Amino acid sequence: MPHDPLELGDLPGVSYVMPVLNEESHVGAAVASLLAQDYSGPSEVVLALGPSTDGTDAAVAALAAAEPRLTTVPNPEGNTPAGLNRAIEASAYPIVVRVDAHSILPADYTRTAIDVIKRTGADNVGGVMDAHGVTPFEQAVAVAYGSRVGLGGTRHHTSGKEGPAETVYLGVFQRQSLIDAGLFDEGFKRGQDWELNRRIRSRGGLVWFTPRLRVGYRPRASVKALARQFFSTGLWRGELARRFPANNGLRYWVPPVAVVLITLGIVAGCLAALSPWWLIGFVIPAGYLLIVFASTALARSHGRSAMAWLVIVLPVIHFTWGAGFILGFLKLTRNLSEFTGR
Repeated sequence: MPHDPLELGDLPGVSYVMPVLNEESHVGAAVASLLAQDYSGPSEVVLALGPSTDGTDAAVAALAAAEPRLTTVPNPEGNTPAGLNRAIEASAYPIVVRVDAHSILPADYTRTAIDVIKRTGADNVGGVMDAHGVTPFEQAVAVAYGSRVGLGGTRHHTSGKEGPAETVYLGVFQRQSLIDAGLFDEGFKRGQDWELNRRIRSRGGLVWFTPRLRVGYRPRASVKALARQFFSTGLWRGELARRFPANNGLRYWVPPVAVVLITLGIVAGCLAALSPWWLIGFVIPAGYLLIVFASTALARSHGRSAMAWLVIVLPVIHFTWGAGFILGFLKLTRNLSEFTGR
């Protein structure tokens, strides 16, 4: 059931919760953006530390020594939903802000989100994942994130009109709504935000998108890291599509269908030795390549290197996500858990 935002008071306390695993290069900037919020109410930062193998723990220890509002809890499972739940359970305030170690919150993020909660009565408010890269590869990934040909042009990637939403990026929650919904389902290593928002909505709660919230996001820095991320995301999206078919729109099926058609087209074309008619199969992959090459214009403002990388980035996103979706839908998610990580 919806909760009355008037019960929050004028300046409700805010708990920022963040799972952290192997984020030595990013955690400092992410935490700094939380501590720099212009919100006047009380706040705390709770980091759930997974079993990192880089210098993350030492970096976080240094941050905690300098900032009394920052505390840590162990997250031995190492995955995102478990870390979020451990951090939420250790937090205290009525507003919970879900943060990612790759995200940079603008200074007015918390204040704006709480204003929206009070105005709309929303149980969860979120905005746009504003991806920006530093290297040409990261810039290409950022372009793919924000384009229809990349990730389908959803509102939380491209902006759009404010209003009720199926899901939102990250999220600023009324704490009691989180508790009533049962927190994050730790059985979903990816897609846990979508699944939680599904439960909030099923209880009569309101998930609200506003373009006023724009969160800076640093994309993955290599082809391997990007492929791993999107294979994992596709794998768990396939699991969600199988378990909750009525709640999954047609756009989720575009990448897996494309993977199947392109693969069949290549196989058919390779059979041209049997009959020239099989060459028609190459029309499908050729058409896809034309779309990819035409899309390089989207990265023109970032220079030729980013445009060249986009030719690689788009197929990596499409094929790893699509292949992962197919395997997840076929109930192979658990068998491939070593690829799904955080």
